[in-house]
Amino acid sequence: MSTAPDETPHTLERVGEAKLPTKHGLFTIFAYTGEGAGEHVALVFGDPHSRRRVPVRMHSSCVTGDVFGSLRCDCGQQLELAIQHVTGAGAGAILYLDQEGRGIGLANKIRAYQCQDTGFDTVDANTTLGFEADQRDYAPAAWILRDLGITDVELLTNNPQKAESLRENGIAVERVPLAVVPNLHNHRYLETKARRLGHQLPATNGHHPAWSQQQGDFPTDEHLHA
Repeated sequence: MSTAPDETPHTLERVGEAKLPTKHGLFTIFAYTGEGAGEHVALVFGDPHSRRRVPVRMHSSCVTGDVFGSLRCDCGQQLELAIQHVTGAGAGAILYLDQEGRGIGLANKIRAYQCQDTGFDTVDANTTLGFEADQRDYAPAAWILRDLGITDVELLTNNPQKAESLRENGIAVERVPLAVVPNLHNHRYLETKARRLGHQLPATNGHHPAWSQQQGDFPTDEHLHA
């Protein structure tokens, strides 16, 4: 679902900000909420306005991966890589979005895990429970970026739909992939992302999973469209 660039999705508003010292460096954290919008935060590093194109990660919350280090997904690894990229660039933002389980919530994600344990892939697990394969809406992320004065981004993602949604909502985007090394527990999860959800997963050094044999390494969108 898309929201026009001049509309505030679900009455979203900025409700607070504070300094956040972390092991990666000093961030400013901004809180956003609103009726029907969930609770999102943006972690801003350095001065994004010092860059023409700002490194940004739109990261859907993943308690299992980000907090507990689950190996069933690549979420925690992607978040860590994105933070390293942003801090290495000297400026950028991490949008941590209230979209657990591709939008179905934590409890339902665990139910989906239970389906996966019986043989379903992530897409069929969601649809078996009565949900869409991916229920996320990225219009709130676009609104948050505009609120921060960020309208041209280097989007750290393997999901072209995220990039397209931002473009539809008035944000200029160059997509930059995140190369995560697969493991025994998430290989099928990653293959499903590539085969059924259109994610463009780059090969990693020394690792050549099935999707890389079929799709090859994936440069940025600018290079793809050159």
